[in-house]
Amino acid sequence: MSGCYSVPQTGRSTLHLVPSQQLAAMATTQFGQLKQETPISQDPTYNAMLRRVGERIAYAVGNDLPNAQWEFVVFDDDSQINAFAMPGGKVAVYTGIFEVAKTDADLAVVVGHEIAHVVAGHGNERMTQQMLAAGGALYIRYGTESLSSSERNMLLAVYGIGSSVGVLLPYSRLHESEADKIGLLYSAKAGYDPQVALDFWQRMQAQSGNSPPEFLSTHPSDETRMRKLQQYIPIALQAYHNR
Repeated sequence: MSGCYSVPQTGRSTLHLVPSQQLAAMATTQFGQLKQETPISQDPTYNAMLRRVGERIAYAVGNDLPNAQWEFVVFDDDSQINAFAMPGGKVAVYTGIFEVAKTDADLAVVVGHEIAHVVAGHGNERMTQQMLAAGGALYIRYGTESLSSSERNMLLAVYGIGSSVGVLLPYSRLHESEADKIGLLYSAKAGYDPQVALDFWQRMQAQSGNSPPEFLSTHPSDETRMRKLQQYIPIALQAYHNR
């Protein structure tokens, strides 16, 4: 058990039950498998752009992600407008992202956001929540043996809906907003103007099409994200000018 964790840059306290070294080792294995199974782009422009932006943001992250073994990979798939980062400093983008990220500053927004998820330990937090939710389900299953099977099944169904909509999804939206804030700070400290974030996320949202209602989504609504970004940008601008 790793216990309590304080998120860098925000100070939010959370619970991590999985050792960070274990997660990093798992991520290294999974990333290696992904590189074997997915074509890697040979485009020199894309690779240079990611490496340039990634290294600057990694420098800005500093000790917020200790013992990171940074690796930046461009996967060759134009259909995926996506990027991700994994524990231990493994960062990847798909070639489709360059349809939206036209400049280094654009790419810094998305790379900073994905690295922020790792620094904040969001994956560990989600795993911990799911472990605790599973424990609650087991308690209901074995702690209500005096009830009929139909009553127990109803309780389990209600518990499942409640834990998902009431706990797991809101935390997912919290993680997205937190990654926006932390990622914006990292990109600003790396020397990229945080004001480009609004235009970048608007272009990303235009690619996503219709979204589910916010209370059933793992991401904030477009309106919520834009409103919060407008709150974060002055803070990031201060970091940008003080670097």
